[in-house]
Amino acid sequence: MSSNVTSSVSPPSAKTLNLLSCPAASILACTALALLAGCQKQEAAEKKLPVMVRTETVAMADYAPRTSLTGVIAARTLNNLSFRVGGRVAERLVDVGQHIDQGTVLARIDPQEQESDLRSAQADLDAAQAQLTQAAATFERQKTLLAQGFTTRRDYDAADQALKVAQGSVDAARSAFANAQQNLSFTELKAGAGGVITARQVETGQVVQAAQTVFTVAEDGDRDAVFNVQETLVAKTPASPAVTITLLSDPQVRARGKVREISPAVDPASGSIRVKVFIPDTPAGMPLGAAVIGSVGAKPAKAILLPWQALTSSAGKPAVWIVDPATKAVTTAPVEVLAFDSGTVVIAEGLNEGQSVVTSGGQLLSPGQTVEISGAGQ
Repeated sequence: MSSNVTSSVSPPSAKTLNLLSCPAASILACTALALLAGCQKQEAAEKKLPVMVRTETVAMADYAPRTSLTGVIAARTLNNLSFRVGGRVAERLVDVGQHIDQGTVLARIDPQEQESDLRSAQADLDAAQAQLTQAAATFERQKTLLAQGFTTRRDYDAADQALKVAQGSVDAARSAFANAQQNLSFTELKAGAGGVITARQVETGQVVQAAQTVFTVAEDGDRDAVFNVQETLVAKTPASPAVTITLLSDPQVRARGKVREISPAVDPASGSIRVKVFIPDTPAGMPLGAAVIGSVGAKPAKAILLPWQALTSSAGKPAVWIVDPATKAVTTAPVEVLAFDSGTVVIAEGLNEGQSVVTSGGQLLSPGQTVEISGAGQ
């Protein structure tokens, strides 16, 4: 016996499915809306949160930039010494770096040739004096005979002329003898003034010519500070500026100097101009060759001085943050920088007196953001 069994279970309808799924969808939608609303509130809160900054009021000031360069101490007078006669160097008595006094013998050349010339000049002088003695005796005799009428006028005149020629020969011989003596003294090279030997160009046994440089001496006395200065700096520096000279190895050693000489030509190798600064009463702590720093102030000009932290960038150009005193909102203001100094930036244009500039905390700002000022004017 068979019977047909019909299932009474039917599939759920679409209405039933909608009723089952609605609670989950609502929950998800509500959660998303809640998260979005929370994010918007958080962004709004963060946007309204002010940033703590420090500001400074813009004020014009006199700015006189100082330029500092490194130079060396040099002698004001530098002499090249040489023998007045030539010969072989027999002795060298001083060396580089040695201090000498006036009249110190620096070197000698072999005096054999000069001694021979002196002996020859002495012999010529003796012969000339003998001829003068004979000519004088002849003249006196002719003078006496002429007075007695025992000689002629012609013989008297000849004796007078011979006497004058002999006298001239003696004078010439004496001059040659004096020159020979002087040349002999020139075989010794002596210092004309006290100073320091800075260079030598000969050795013992070397043959030198007259006027050939043998030693270079930096004379004692006031010194110069020598600097190589860019041409643009020379043009911007006022005439006859006061220069402060400081010893590089010991800043406590200082002196005041005045520009003594400016080279009229630019050095083609370095592209600079040599400037010599005269240092009266040079301190003993500034020896020859010492490294020094020369500082000079330029012409003063009106500018705005701000801490370097105040500088930022806007579109790749220098700018600063300006605070609106009414809304406390910040905006960027492009500026023109005149110079950078130690811890300070010098503004030439772009700001007005009385404006409030952010000097600390600017790295956290964005245009339109409100700030809270701490330590205004500091």
